[in-house]
Amino acid sequence: MLYFVYILKCADGSLYTGITTDLKRRFVEHKDRKGGGYTSAHGAKKIVYTEKHPTRSSALKREAEIKSWERSKKLDLIKSKPAFHP
Repeated sequence: MLYFVYILKCADGSLYTGITTDLKRRFVEHKDRKGGGYTSAHGAKKIVYTEKHPTRSSALKREAEIKSWERSKKLDLIKSKPAFHP
């Protein structure tokens, strides 16, 4: 199964990082405020970064790595590779 690490821009400009097997479904969940406490409170606006991973383990490791970064480093990552939408 293929996993995606994604960064979501929230309505207040903050960034949320997560993993999923289905980007479209997960984004709808975030938009409908059913997809996690953070995005329910901050509002989901747009997926701004995505990358594919072959295993859940590698996706979780990458998610944790990105979450540990400062905002500026996340913005640099977003600029380096545009999001794709399968």
